[in-house]
Amino acid sequence: MGFAVMTVTEAAASRVKAIVENSGPDAKGVRVGIKKGGCAGMEYTIDLVTVPDAKDDLIEFDGGKVWIQPSAVLYLLGTQMDFEVTKMRSGFIFSNPNQTSACGCGESVELKPADLAVLAKQREEAASV
Repeated sequence: MGFAVMTVTEAAASRVKAIVENSGPDAKGVRVGIKKGGCAGMEYTIDLVTVPDAKDDLIEFDGGKVWIQPSAVLYLLGTQMDFEVTKMRSGFIFSNPNQTSACGCGESVELKPADLAVLAKQREEAASV
């Protein structure tokens, strides 16, 4: 494909590494996916990886690893994974250009598959600059 499915911020990378370090010797990283659910139709999933799946896309960063489930790739292209801590909550957040709406609480989203033609054009424009 030539580019990463997602980018991971420094805060998210730090949190992934902390999760792995605190999860025992079998922990390898986390797997990001999507599932049907919630009032908007879809939810992001994050699971601990102890046995990597060769079919998953892998994003590596400074000693950390995030795998992307194949069924989620078209919905996550161009997404940035971040981690935030506020007075009310802490957790991973996703800035996803394929998100068309979200529920009021922000726990479920409506996603459309990425338009590969638009992504290719953006890559061409970025390369020509």
